[in-house]
Amino acid sequence: MTTDRHLEELGDALAEGRLSREQFLKRGTALGLSMSALGALLAKAGPASAATQATLRAAWMYVGPVGDNGWTYQHDQGRKAAEKALGSKLKTTFVESVQETPAVATRVITQLAKKNDIVFTTSFGFMDPTLAVAKQFPKVKFEHCSGFKSAANMGNYFGAMEEPRYLSGMAAGKKTKSGKLGYVAAFPIPEVVRGLNAFTLGARSVNPKATVRVVWTSTWFDPAKERSAAESLLSVGADVLAQHEDSPATGQAAQAKGKFWVAYDADNRRFAPKAFLTAPLWSWGGYYTRRCQDALNGTWKADQFYGNMHTGTVTLAPLSGLVDAGTKALVAKKAADIKALKFSVLSGPIKDQSGKVRIAAGQVMSLKDALSWQWLVEGVEGSIPKA
Repeated sequence: MTTDRHLEELGDALAEGRLSREQFLKRGTALGLSMSALGALLAKAGPASAATQATLRAAWMYVGPVGDNGWTYQHDQGRKAAEKALGSKLKTTFVESVQETPAVATRVITQLAKKNDIVFTTSFGFMDPTLAVAKQFPKVKFEHCSGFKSAANMGNYFGAMEEPRYLSGMAAGKKTKSGKLGYVAAFPIPEVVRGLNAFTLGARSVNPKATVRVVWTSTWFDPAKERSAAESLLSVGADVLAQHEDSPATGQAAQAKGKFWVAYDADNRRFAPKAFLTAPLWSWGGYYTRRCQDALNGTWKADQFYGNMHTGTVTLAPLSGLVDAGTKALVAKKAADIKALKFSVLSGPIKDQSGKVRIAAGQVMSLKDALSWQWLVEGVEGSIPKA
């Protein structure tokens, strides 16, 4: 009878979240309860419910430093938002500046998997290492940002950055006097190509003769290299620069020459206030909070999430005073249509650099094609480097 009462009390504590699975087993063993009885109760409770996990251990792996004021900074702000929202139920950690080489990434992910319940890896180059480690740790949950591979315990997530990219292109297209825009790009992967193309489509929607010259840097975060690329664009007449890089070096180069800048990732106007027009932004707090809560509740499942302006995953920074009232009204109207799902930035007609129609009028590029985009739209000057 005493054994039954103890088992019932422990079961209640487990169900109410007052005990973790580990605490439940330790206390039950100390009371002399059989492992078969304890195991049966755990099986009934489920593998990952709130009843079995009072505290979630979550880890983030970053490609850059948290102080990059860009991509990694925004992800870390999302981590902090989840930590604040979930309080004592969530214990987080992170590793920054991890190389995207298979050996290094695999080693770091493995270390995190040994000590955490869920691991978020936040750069495209981490995809295959994440998948490999996920197969070795089937009880750990994994989420990879910007990739497309998944497993039973590995989901992926990203967002329609092409939406605010298009809007920022509108602002740039209205601001340019030379008709020449510049774009400092990182790696020629679909994510970056998609952003470059969307920016160009937005610019040419308000300025049909505008062109966008692209320079590739083959780095996510290298302020010196980014600035050099920006200066090369300014030297050939570009008077508005955009970027797919993680530092504000492009903006600082533009400001030094009295030109203008569209930032990326975060609202970095303080670094070049005399150049800043706007910036496409990421907002990860809501997603990270929800997924960690799902893990606590036992409702987490491997998913493929692609947020947009409608969900609040991506947005556009407030346009600065360097943007005239007419342009602000034009961008605001288009942003409202995008948020209301009345307009798709990937709707046709869309032509490639040769003038060939790739997306016909009345059609919208599929998400599958957008996520594998490897051709440039009309108006882009430059090419996609071969791997």
